Amino acid sequence: MKKKSVRALAVRDKRVLMRVDFNVPLDAGQVSDDTRIRAALETIEWLLEREAAVVLMSHLGRPKGKRVPEMSLAPAAERLAELLQRPVTMLDDCVGPEVERACGELQPGQIAMLENTRFHPEEEDNDLEFAKQLAASGELFVNDAFGSCHRAHASTVGVTHFLRPAVAGFLVERELEALTRLLEAPREGFVAVLGGAKVVDKIGVIKNLLPRVETLLIGGGMSYAFFKVQGKEIGRSLLLEGSDTAAAEVLAELDETAAHLDLPKDVVVADRMSADAETKVTSVDEIPSDWQGLDIGPVTTEEYAEIIRKARTVFWNGPLGVFEMAPFAEGTRKVAEALAECQGYTVIGGGDSARAIKEFGLADKVSHVATGGGASLEFLEGKELPGIAALDDK
Repeated sequence: MKKKSVRALAVRDKRVLMRVDFNVPLDAGQVSDDTRIRAALETIEWLLEREAAVVLMSHLGRPKGKRVPEMSLAPAAERLAELLQRPVTMLDDCVGPEVERACGELQPGQIAMLENTRFHPEEEDNDLEFAKQLAASGELFVNDAFGSCHRAHASTVGVTHFLRPAVAGFLVERELEALTRLLEAPREGFVAVLGGAKVVDKIGVIKNLLPRVETLLIGGGMSYAFFKVQGKEIGRSLLLEGSDTAAAEVLAELDETAAHLDLPKDVVVADRMSADAETKVTSVDEIPSDWQGLDIGPVTTEEYAEIIRKARTVFWNGPLGVFEMAPFAEGTRKVAEALAECQGYTVIGGGDSARAIKEFGLADKVSHVATGGGASLEFLEGKELPGIAALDDK
């Protein structure tokens, strides 16, 4: 990694302002999935053990620059306190004299949580005056919020104008190492599996991976854009605006690479998107005009699984069907199981894929599960992530 790590710092008796990604789902005021909180524990505990005072900041949801009580970080602070088995002081705001005073009074080994940074419109504007106020709560800066590193916000970029050293936490370090390893992997035996709905969102990743991968497996909602370009009937299957144009671009690019692009041969179609819908398996050339495709079919599933099991390197982003509903979960499940069985280096690219592999109980069977879907994709697209670029070089 080219950026300086927190392990290079002397943090004893220092106040460390740490950006975390506690953008967690809440249910009735409780954290319903603490994966992102657990992901930050290694860095937090490392700092506390070395007698730093730790001030955490994060966003949660999209409050659009206003205070929305339902998007308070208080439930996240409560869950963190349970995991750490020590008190976490929850502050009423993320900037201001009272926040500065409370943070200034923190003792080594103590920890405080600032309120949602997005309660202020200046956060997403990367306003430097607001960033200066955030920075006043710490003496040095650690970014361990990989999932937010593709955003040039005050809490990821702006604060680095006022706080140095500015370094990567262990989570960011792991994410960068895993994704860099993908980009540097040998083409032979490198398989990318891309699903989800939007070809448009992933076209940059596809183009950057095509010269690097041996095989690209396409599934999920995006596959229907490719079928449309090929002149096939897709019925009422998902086709987002611009997706067919993006798919045509990918197919044109394919002629200039040695990569194989595999599309589904069969699909599971239904008369409606419902757990109790009428379903059947059909060839991709025989999708009924009034039905919709909601999963890859059994022939495709077995072919994809076999390719994945034999691969040396696999990157997977995006479900292969509507895995939240049992009749359309089999393709995604079998791909996840094949990844778990693969003896190569396997990376899950965050988002719904990370949720799926966790729900199937297979997260510990793969090499790396990325925490930030959008940031992972932008990195693999070859883009510079502002939150990473702002950190100190080694």
